[in-house]
Amino acid sequence: MTADAEVPPEFLRALHALRDHRPRQEVRLTEIPAPARIAPYAVALTGEVTPPGEDLEEEEPAGGRFVLLHDPAGQEAWEGTFRVVTLVRATLDPEVAVDPLLCDAAWTWVEDALVASGLGHHALGGTVTKVQSRSFGALAERPDEVEVEIRASWSPSPEDAGAHLAPWTVLLCTAAGLPPLPDGVTSLGRRL
Repeated sequence: MTADAEVPPEFLRALHALRDHRPRQEVRLTEIPAPARIAPYAVALTGEVTPPGEDLEEEEPAGGRFVLLHDPAGQEAWEGTFRVVTLVRATLDPEVAVDPLLCDAAWTWVEDALVASGLGHHALGGTVTKVQSRSFGALAERPDEVEVEIRASWSPSPEDAGAHLAPWTVLLCTAAGLPPLPDGVTSLGRRL
């Protein structure tokens, strides 16, 4: 993008909403280069969850990407002019790996975050992948590891496209195992 005058006003509104979003203090957001070939306008962020009191040198329990795409001409597969594309990866307790409904439960985290946000959306789709690792031989002392990867995309309502960062950060915190914020409590997290 070259100058603000050339950027569609609806995408500028979305960018301002992204900038104004205040995630929980445990969430660190960083802007990264956006994909250039999928849509004429795009913005991408990474998010990492570091629970309070955790050593910042240790691996975060959850992290991922949030991408907002905009094509003023619309794209048939999106059923609209905006598309949110997300990824969340989280390390879980090994006991969770035996639950045959883990993937189903993780997908409900996506649906619940979107419903609780009250934001308009449609064409929701995605995948949940569970990876369980067990070490052997010289590595047998390592504990078992379980990781879940949630890939989801949906088409937000154009009037609140930028606000969809909020349900994604809720999903990120849920995957990290953070308890939800009580009703009426607003996080005074970091700015982008």
